[in-house]
Amino acid sequence: MKDIICFILCASLSSLTWCQNISYDLSTVPDSLKKNADVVVQYENQIFTIQGIAEATLHVRRIYTVINENAKDELDFQVFTSKYISLTDADFRVYDAKGKLISKHKKKEMMTQAMGEGLVEDGFVTYYSINAPAFPLTIDLDYEVHYKGTLFYPSYAILVPNHGLLESSFTARVAPTLDLRYKEKNTSLKPDIKDDGKVKTYTWSTKNLVPIEYEAGAVEFSERFPSIELAPNKFSLYGNNGDLSSWKNYGLWLRQLYNGMDQLSEDRKAFFIELVKVAKDDREKIRLIYDYLQKNFRYVSIQLGIGGFKPFSAMVTDQKKYGDCKALSNYMKAALNAVGIKSNIAIINAGYNSVPVDPDFSVQTFNHVILCVPQATDSVWLECTSSTADFGVLSTFTENRYALLITDNGGVLVPTPRSNAGTNMQSVKTVIELTEDGSGKSATIFQSTGYYKEFIDEILKSKKDEQKEAFVLGMSYKQPDEFDFVKKNTSDELIAELKMSIEKIPDFKTGNKLFLSPRIYKIWTRKLPGGENRKLDYYFRFPFIQNDTTIYKLPGGYKPDVLPPAKEVSGDYASYTTNYWYDESQKAVYSTINITLKKHIIPAKKYPEVKKIFDDIMTNDGQKIVIRKE
Repeated sequence: MKDIICFILCASLSSLTWCQNISYDLSTVPDSLKKNADVVVQYENQIFTIQGIAEATLHVRRIYTVINENAKDELDFQVFTSKYISLTDADFRVYDAKGKLISKHKKKEMMTQAMGEGLVEDGFVTYYSINAPAFPLTIDLDYEVHYKGTLFYPSYAILVPNHGLLESSFTARVAPTLDLRYKEKNTSLKPDIKDDGKVKTYTWSTKNLVPIEYEAGAVEFSERFPSIELAPNKFSLYGNNGDLSSWKNYGLWLRQLYNGMDQLSEDRKAFFIELVKVAKDDREKIRLIYDYLQKNFRYVSIQLGIGGFKPFSAMVTDQKKYGDCKALSNYMKAALNAVGIKSNIAIINAGYNSVPVDPDFSVQTFNHVILCVPQATDSVWLECTSSTADFGVLSTFTENRYALLITDNGGVLVPTPRSNAGTNMQSVKTVIELTEDGSGKSATIFQSTGYYKEFIDEILKSKKDEQKEAFVLGMSYKQPDEFDFVKKNTSDELIAELKMSIEKIPDFKTGNKLFLSPRIYKIWTRKLPGGENRKLDYYFRFPFIQNDTTIYKLPGGYKPDVLPPAKEVSGDYASYTTNYWYDESQKAVYSTINITLKKHIIPAKKYPEVKKIFDDIMTNDGQKIVIRKE
């Protein structure tokens, strides 16, 4: 084995010398690679050396030109480090447009700061920001990262948004007894594989790749641009050896980290038994315990232990009354155990615009922990970090993907519930007492579920000035002189009331006419990106239903002069209806709108249709109700 490591190290070190035959002059790059590019990678060579089950090294040499200010972030070099990842060396040089050397920089000049979140242990980011006197600017970067654990293999990102590529290669070297697995994403590029019995070498090489157009709103770019994902078969993390060759085996490794952590004292077990004694069935027991968790525990991000994978024990969490996603899910599991209900820790790749993990390619990309409670007819899914999430309803952060259940027999990959519009619903009703001078008072009732419930609850928890900012800047409300925002009640549906005094409610006045917006806020404010020739599916964060009823109680002597026409538009993925009318008995003008997004992933060919619907909604917000004094 020592001979293998020696061979690998020598082969890696031979690539550390500076290339002598590469031009730093952008004019030598073909125009086809520069067209529509903000960055051109002129040369790239990455060598990943797996020296054993517990150790690896990545050496990167990259020469790239930042063409314009659009890519100024590319001037920030940064590497995440931790107890098991270290930046061993870094050296880079900066050249101007003509290839003249401007400056040289070493690792000792870099800054380091703490960071960490999710299923990633607390660590550091080492970084350096290059000043740009002018563009283009070429950076010749050479650095090396050392790994003391091998659960996470680097991926080969062949092309990223707005980059042109002249020449690139990625080599992985590993002992045949360990080997590795790989998966192509959005590419048919195959490796050149060599095996001399001591070292198995995989090399991917490519040249002359033109920039791929970036399309806003598509799935995260790591899933839509060409790349090669690598994964170990056997790995080690802090001396804990595991097997990632299958989801089942990975689940067995995770299971042993949780063994014995879900124990509670006898008196705490008795507490939960007493808590659920009135429940008519298991689902009601789960609800009662979840409600207790939400009211008495708080989420704190903590990444300690084995790479951030091992939770606090249930007894420690019970004493502290806080924990991270692992600790709170583990505590909920322990509480359910106490009343005879079995549940499973579930790890998941949480996030927006995330795609499900590949059932056929086991790799650690998870960053969050939730809990699954199997039932006879359906499973109950619990987000244990939220004090406001509805019982049995996952957030938009974890729906529509796979979770890895940690069972006694290992990992089992199962789908989480799919989003539906009715889960994320907000109904708003506003009554406005309008005076002749244009001032008035409004009273708004919000009825919210799902995402909107959490959004409104966050505003309720905020300071007064932050609440005002959320309404005026975030939701485009009329500027209030005074306002009061209070929670009325919370169950599966949150009800809150907003009362406002507003000096000027009409948009403008002409003679004896007042011109009013359909609502005192904008129900939809986001302009969707262009839809012509779209190639990629568009991702909303979640499907939803929004309803609004606004009632203008008119001042004495006023009647409607012009009401916008009613409208109804319906499509396969979205729909909306509007209506306006005058109620003589109440001396009030009614304005209503209903918006339904039926599915949150819009196929590229259907996107123009959906975009038009939401453009129409914004246009509708710009229409005017005209009232006049008789």
